[in-house]
Amino acid sequence: MIRLLKSRLARFRRDESGSPTVEFVLVFPLYLGLMALSVELGMVTLRHTLLERGLDMAVREVRLGTGSAPSHDQIKVLVCENAVMISSCESNLRLEMRPADIRVFTALDATVDCTDRSEESKPVREFTPGQQNQLMVLRACLKYDPLFPEGILGSALTKDVSGQAAIVSTTAFVQEPT
Repeated sequence: MIRLLKSRLARFRRDESGSPTVEFVLVFPLYLGLMALSVELGMVTLRHTLLERGLDMAVREVRLGTGSAPSHDQIKVLVCENAVMISSCESNLRLEMRPADIRVFTALDATVDCTDRSEESKPVREFTPGQQNQLMVLRACLKYDPLFPEGILGSALTKDVSGQAAIVSTTAFVQEPT
């Protein structure tokens, strides 16, 4: 009986038929996590690029416009029209614009004012349309839902109470004279 048990244990120890399964079980979750991280990072990059493009195109129209100062809502519509693939852009985008003095430049506040689904709608933080030849600083904050909120990148993002993360883009321009 003991000899039979020893021979079966020795045969079991020499058998390598299950070793690829062990490697797969150990390595596959790592690859799956890296793939999810890559997809999430790609979507964040795409959203940020589209927001930058929309902001640049809107600023170009404002800068080369008729000289009339556009309103907050008009610029928001311009940004969202040019940032083509961002879902719910107008409800998740918040703009802040103020004039800046080129001789004594002060940056915008470090705290970015974004939309938040869990709070009541807030009025515009500061939106001062510029005049001719005036330097303007425009900041856009876009809130979005991460694809994998509990994934590697999704859990590392700073999110609000409703689970949305923010993308912030800032630009400066000089309003052209008419």
